[in-house]
Amino acid sequence: MAQLQLDKPLAFIDLETTGINLGSDRIVEISILKLFPNGNRETKTMRINPGIPIPAESSAVHGIYDADVADKPTFAQVADELNAYLDNCDLAGYNSNKFDVPMLVEEFLRCGKGFDENRRYIDVMRIFTLMEKRTLEAAYRFFCNKTLENAHSAEADVTATYEVLLGQLDKYGDALAHDVPSLHEFTKDGDFVDFGRRMIMKNGVPCFNFGKYNGQSCEDVYRREPQYFDWIYKSDFPEHTKLKLRLIALKIKNDKNKAS
Repeated sequence: MAQLQLDKPLAFIDLETTGINLGSDRIVEISILKLFPNGNRETKTMRINPGIPIPAESSAVHGIYDADVADKPTFAQVADELNAYLDNCDLAGYNSNKFDVPMLVEEFLRCGKGFDENRRYIDVMRIFTLMEKRTLEAAYRFFCNKTLENAHSAEADVTATYEVLLGQLDKYGDALAHDVPSLHEFTKDGDFVDFGRRMIMKNGVPCFNFGKYNGQSCEDVYRREPQYFDWIYKSDFPEHTKLKLRLIALKIKNDKNKAS
């Protein structure tokens, strides 16, 4: 089977959550498959008390109910442990650029913990949809010739995702690079400023990627209508989006002070 070329640890992550809203939903289970440059691998899986009820429709998908996490730690209680475990790791997953990584970052920010964004990100789903356009179960069958048992169990899914990536490297050979920087670039589907994808870089300038100011420079909008930023701060937007906007506003204020 193909081998990944690693210059630092690569952590595959998979989350089970109360739902898919980055602003209001929470993690109930996280599994991390950590690969090391020397070929070693280890898995860390933990259930987390989300602090809110798990909707029945979500429990029906992943099989985790309120009683299953009632005595588990909150994310805030395990944040330092997870941050240390992911230190100096690039990240990978299945649909992770759109969901797992943004959700994980939200949890860190909600409990006042920083998150090192200076990583490379590999989205195995992105490779699959670019090459074949299928689901994880189909990807597992297609690339590994196996049936995915216990789908929507975080540990089963994260292990399957790792095996699918190795299967993709085997199948596509020289057409798909085996190193993390190249896979990061290949699976990236936009130069987003925030993990919630509400802002995107255009010609080196952060621009809104939604709403009435879609496509307009965030700095220009702030100069014209700073109350629009206030509305976002007070609304149900991802914390990471709010953080990036606060940094933009702070830069404008600092530039103005220097000029005066």
